Amino acid sequence: MPPIAILAGGLATRLRPLTTSIPKSMVEVAGAPFIQHQLRLLVREGFKEIVICTGHLGDQIESFVGDGSRFGCSVQYSKDGAVPLGTGGALLRAAPLLGPSFMVTYGDSYLDTSYAKPWAAFRRSDLPALMTVHRNEGKWDASNVEFSEGVIKRYDKIVKTPAMNYIDYGMGVLTREAVLTLTLEESFDLAHLYCLLAKRGLLAGYEVHQRFYEIGSPAGLAETDRYLRAGVTQ
Repeated sequence: MPPIAILAGGLATRLRPLTTSIPKSMVEVAGAPFIQHQLRLLVREGFKEIVICTGHLGDQIESFVGDGSRFGCSVQYSKDGAVPLGTGGALLRAAPLLGPSFMVTYGDSYLDTSYAKPWAAFRRSDLPALMTVHRNEGKWDASNVEFSEGVIKRYDKIVKTPAMNYIDYGMGVLTREAVLTLTLEESFDLAHLYCLLAKRGLLAGYEVHQRFYEIGSPAGLAETDRYLRAGVTQ
């Protein structure tokens, strides 16, 4: 498997006051910091090289995870610094650590599915990026993707269309060139980059049928806690 970036630099405002003094990745879920569950999942899926993009209170993540050896992987860190870079800007800064092609996921997502299959789909696509999607039909959150024939036709988190039956699943694949050549600012959201790629016909898609879990909201946190307690070994 290629390197994978975990975007863990957000302020986690929806979880306050829980995240006033700890970063979202360190919130306890099923008896352990969430980042522990996430790393064990990624190692299970074959990842050896992981880059955690940190920001708000990121030193706590680094102190807990260390070099990753106790989880069976190698972990490096890319830090926002004094100014938040956004999820896209964080990837831009981390690009030198990630190699020519890499996968990316969010620091609040637990995606209990195959990562090898979308990676293989990306390699077959001959496109510079891939977004995993789930046929959502507005069930888990607002659908924001038009997807057909292996390509993302449209992606927009603001302007919705009737053809948007899918949602960004939370796992992607990018080439370094896609990140470096299509960005004009240091600070930006990864969604903006995906939107640009989709408009240019450069964003492949892969449908994941398993639902996603997240800890970005109190309801999502409670649901993920129940899921992990039911079947995940810490």
